[in-house]
Amino acid sequence: MNSEDFEGRVDVRPAYLIIQLARFGDLIQTKRLVLSLLAQGQVHLLVDRSLQALASLVYPQVTVHGIAAHGTHGPDVLALAHEDLKSLCELNFLRVYNLNFSGLNFVLAGMFPMDVVRGYRLNRGQRLIDAWPEQVMRWTRSRVQSGLNLVDVWGLYADQVVPPEQVNPVATPRGGGLGVVMAGQNARRSLPAQVLAPLIQAARGRVGHGPVYLLGSGGERRAAKELAALLPATLRGEVRDLVGQTGWQELIKVVGSLDLLLSPDTGTMHLAAHLGVPVLAFFLSSAWCHETGPYGQGHLVLQAMTECAPCLETAPCPFEISCRRAFSDPAVLRYVSGRTDKGLAPDCAVMASGFDALGLTWTAVAGHDPHA
Repeated sequence: MNSEDFEGRVDVRPAYLIIQLARFGDLIQTKRLVLSLLAQGQVHLLVDRSLQALASLVYPQVTVHGIAAHGTHGPDVLALAHEDLKSLCELNFLRVYNLNFSGLNFVLAGMFPMDVVRGYRLNRGQRLIDAWPEQVMRWTRSRVQSGLNLVDVWGLYADQVVPPEQVNPVATPRGGGLGVVMAGQNARRSLPAQVLAPLIQAARGRVGHGPVYLLGSGGERRAAKELAALLPATLRGEVRDLVGQTGWQELIKVVGSLDLLLSPDTGTMHLAAHLGVPVLAFFLSSAWCHETGPYGQGHLVLQAMTECAPCLETAPCPFEISCRRAFSDPAVLRYVSGRTDKGLAPDCAVMASGFDALGLTWTAVAGHDPHA
């Protein structure tokens, strides 16, 4: 958004800055806060430079700034930050929303008056955390009880927050077939090819037509070929392997055309929700739909409900990732294919998205949610 409108008049509305230096999915999950602030004034967004082009596509009404937040270490970080942020330092922000708990975020907070910054602040070298993120941290000590989606965590920083129903479109099939995201950032949240292939076959049965697009980073090319080889010959001819071949614009175009996206907890999953494309996600290990499930009406999550879920992804798994087993269960595959007349595996629940006054909710529509 420019400082002058189309008639050349100066835009005198208050200006807000959001510092969001996390990854792809976190950028999309900042949407409720972005929309809430756009309703009140001008919005600037500071992201890692690798996501600057994506941020401009996702938030065309926002002024996007980039910084070398990832891949650079030591004294070089601050030198590059100083160069990148010259223009930001000249702006007078009513509020600065600093969303990430990191050393760089705390340092950046020190560039602005302390009473302007919300979230993670710096006062004479001392790190301070506002009451809201501190409360969220307390809640997440018992993750199965907290149940607050990250979109709402960040959205509720705003003094006047948009209703949750206005964040993303209602999910509607677009006619372009099935999309499959190969893997998430954390390997334990993903499924091996021999488990994923039957799920793809079942999901294709649910959609009933169109190609099957394989999506992912360049490092997953070999895994994509192995996966395609495991599919039935009749389905193999429908596969469109786009792994490692899509830029941001191409990814938005493909995902936005789909009937359904099958995915673990990934940035592409959140992009589909942003675009109003139905998501059928599989959450296991540390992934918990109440925290990071696709935001909006019309999405489903196959949630592993083992006693140890959700776990801490940084801790080793003593059970050999037993939560994966549920996704091979015939009852789960029947449900994915669209046949919902029978029960589900005991360690899996199908969770459907909805809303209450606070934000996103998830309710079991098949299987059992022991934490309901």
